Amino acid sequence: MKKCAQVTIRGKVQNIGFRYNAQIVANEHNITGYVRNMRDGTVFVEAEGEESDLEKFISWCRKGPTWSYVENVDVKYIPLNGYSFFKIR
Repeated sequence: MKKCAQVTIRGKVQNIGFRYNAQIVANEHNITGYVRNMRDGTVFVEAEGEESDLEKFISWCRKGPTWSYVENVDVKYIPLNGYSFFKIR
């Protein structure tokens, strides 16, 4: 069953390629949606996909790329939005 999640990632997650790597991992797991940097220094993701794929993607977000430092990840499930692809905003 498809699900949609809003994910907010806190820590050392900007200016280190987090969004670029998130797009690669999302595409590997057939996740659609988007990722963007926020003014408060967090990274925000809205991601849709099959539940098992979405959980794998969220698990990656909890670690991030090798050079990141993820302090906290908040996940909120919302209704599906019908995204066609995953993009960096």
